[in-house]
Amino acid sequence: MDNYQIARRAQIGVIIPSTNTGVEYDLQKFMFDGVTWHPSRFLIELRNWAEEMNKTGENENAVFERFLDIMRGEIPSSIRNILSAKVDHIMLGMSAETFWGGLDGNIAFEQEIRDQIGDLGLTTGAGATKDALELFGAKKISVITPYPEVGDENVIRFFSDIGFEVHKVKGMNRPSATAIAETSIQEVVSAIHEVDHDSVDAIIQCGTNLSTMDLFPTYEHILGKPMLPINQATAWHALRACGINDKITGKGRLLEEF
Repeated sequence: MDNYQIARRAQIGVIIPSTNTGVEYDLQKFMFDGVTWHPSRFLIELRNWAEEMNKTGENENAVFERFLDIMRGEIPSSIRNILSAKVDHIMLGMSAETFWGGLDGNIAFEQEIRDQIGDLGLTTGAGATKDALELFGAKKISVITPYPEVGDENVIRFFSDIGFEVHKVKGMNRPSATAIAETSIQEVVSAIHEVDHDSVDAIIQCGTNLSTMDLFPTYEHILGKPMLPINQATAWHALRACGINDKITGKGRLLEEF
């Protein structure tokens, strides 16, 4: 191997909304020698959903769906920019779009991305959580999200489509894109207890700007079951796809065991 000044085990491009601070916060916890993360932002114009509801009279579901429509139009520019860096793999640092429309919607959305990135590998929240749940042998799950009801419905639809029983989804219905990252520790802990049940095999957290990496690994020991933050699952999936099989302790069972 050439003696590059910048180590070349893997350079992973990360596509994130401009409002998102949770992804980079979490990725800083996954530092491996010779591996670098390269975020590429796309602009979010519709940031404050509560303000938009007051202005237009729309309900939270309509505003959130419009927010996602706007995002889909901005994503290609972010991908174009990061491709110019000759990265080895693409990881999507947003998750709602990957669950939207259930399995059929996921397939169509991923295909649009693949059409742009060519032969590069792709990691999405939906795909990463699916692979992780299968490795743990989970059958019945619960989910925590920052979404309004329509977002939770699409999460349920996706996981049901791929064969999981969804016990409960707790949607926190955050008022803005940036407010997701401002969710309190107490709110997350309350949501964990609300969705947990003895029959639940694993708990997933969706919404990449909602960081649970400081809580979920500890709660795995408290509840005795796998708990999968979306950013943990996507980081794990991207690393393994690039042949980075290093184990890391203290950041959750997924990275410790697989």
